[in-house]
Amino acid sequence: MFRRLERIVTFSRDLTMSSPLILAIDQGTTSSRAVVFDANTFDVFGTAQQEIEQHYPQDGWVEHEPEDIWYSVARTVREALAKSAREPKSVAAIGITNQRETVVAWERATGRPVHRAIVWQDRRTTDFCRMYAADQPMLTAKTGLVLDPYFSGTKLRWLLVKKPELKERAERGELAVGTVDAFLISRLTGGAVHATDATNASRTLLFNIHTLQWDDELLRYFGVPRSALPEVKPNVAEYGVTKGLDFLPDGVPIRGVAGDQQAALFGQGCFAPGEAKCTYGTGAFYLLHTGDIAVSSKHKLLTTVAAMTNSRPKYALEGAVFIAGAAVQWLRDGLHLFKSSAEVEQLAKESNPAEPVLFVPGFVGLGAPHWVPEARGVIFGLTRATTAADLGRAALEGVAFQVADLIDAANLDLASGGHKPPETSLKVDGGMARNDWFLQFQADSLGRPVARAAQSESTALGAAFLACIGSKLADEAKLGALVSSATQFNPKLPSADREKKLAAWRKAVRAVIGFYAGN
Repeated sequence: MFRRLERIVTFSRDLTMSSPLILAIDQGTTSSRAVVFDANTFDVFGTAQQEIEQHYPQDGWVEHEPEDIWYSVARTVREALAKSAREPKSVAAIGITNQRETVVAWERATGRPVHRAIVWQDRRTTDFCRMYAADQPMLTAKTGLVLDPYFSGTKLRWLLVKKPELKERAERGELAVGTVDAFLISRLTGGAVHATDATNASRTLLFNIHTLQWDDELLRYFGVPRSALPEVKPNVAEYGVTKGLDFLPDGVPIRGVAGDQQAALFGQGCFAPGEAKCTYGTGAFYLLHTGDIAVSSKHKLLTTVAAMTNSRPKYALEGAVFIAGAAVQWLRDGLHLFKSSAEVEQLAKESNPAEPVLFVPGFVGLGAPHWVPEARGVIFGLTRATTAADLGRAALEGVAFQVADLIDAANLDLASGGHKPPETSLKVDGGMARNDWFLQFQADSLGRPVARAAQSESTALGAAFLACIGSKLADEAKLGALVSSATQFNPKLPSADREKKLAAWRKAVRAVIGFYAGN
């Protein structure tokens, strides 16, 4: 990762050795990354990445070993610092960004996990969500979310119901629970700090996004003891200092924390209302900044907390596609159609446009704006002439169509509130954003320009930005001036053809929903 930005540093040796560093820890669903930035220029001095194993004990269940997460973070930090050729003591601050909604439970006294982490993609709480669907208006009013297995509260409820001994220990104050950021903060500080940030808290179904506090009614509803939960802080705050690590000295401050999508929004320089981005990782996530107004979606999007540099709340509308890059991974690892995910671009170019293949990649259900956790992936239009190239093209198109649905829903929400949809290009980042064919098709499916960030991984950059602000080394104005797009993709497809393709896609989605969720 970040190969485009790694360069031979041409500063004088004295200047290079004197500039402070910002360490960004980016703990994702399929891998952990560490990036060492120059705090003044945000040149990348060193980066490392390590994949983590996914566990699928049952259909629809997805888990991680928390120790695997921790070891991958420790290893990548060590490697990134080694590549930077700088001493660890040069790190002025740490920023953390993480996969959201994934929950971890551990012993306060020892830091030892007591269960595998239950990942955001996990669907084991589908029956509970369907059974209590009538309660959704109350939950949405407080949290901006929907009652879906995606969110942390349903996962924590499952864990504490299935393992009552854990609930008893949590009530006695022996256990800590939280999202991945809280687990990492605890480990980095030697167990001294149990804290999370408002963006991660806003994804739990336990947090009132209007009061910015854990909500007692929600805690009772899901059966989660307040004593087990972390303290909630703004994204720029004091999250403690490192202690007892063999890869960082004691006393390095953690100054910025945000969930991955809010970090990417910040890293793209989307600081103001009306600015939007889409990140293509394991899933795809569209966020539209709405400033200090928590816009209530009428089209099944989420209202979420955006990165806050102080105690004043900021909000965004969000649409989540559960399967994006994961669809390409399935073609690679499940069907063995190619060895490297990057090869899917060439496959798409070789596809026969006349082959009518549509791929709805609902492997773990459909997210916004449908929210059908029972759904599974379906491929339409297979013929004897269908090739691997056609499947590669259909997978990329399926991701782009899902994002088009999200943006249409967001535009409808804005219109219903008397606001104009954004007219600027859509800022994009993430692994799939390196694929020119895909981004051109995304622009065609939107009828709107798409601008790829110069930094393809904006999540780590956003975490570094927040830590830099927390260390008083920069402000938003300075950081915004550093953000630029590398390439813009303008739509080429005639509007009539675009509408025809979208109509076929939406017909396919309705068929999937009817098959899996119909009566």
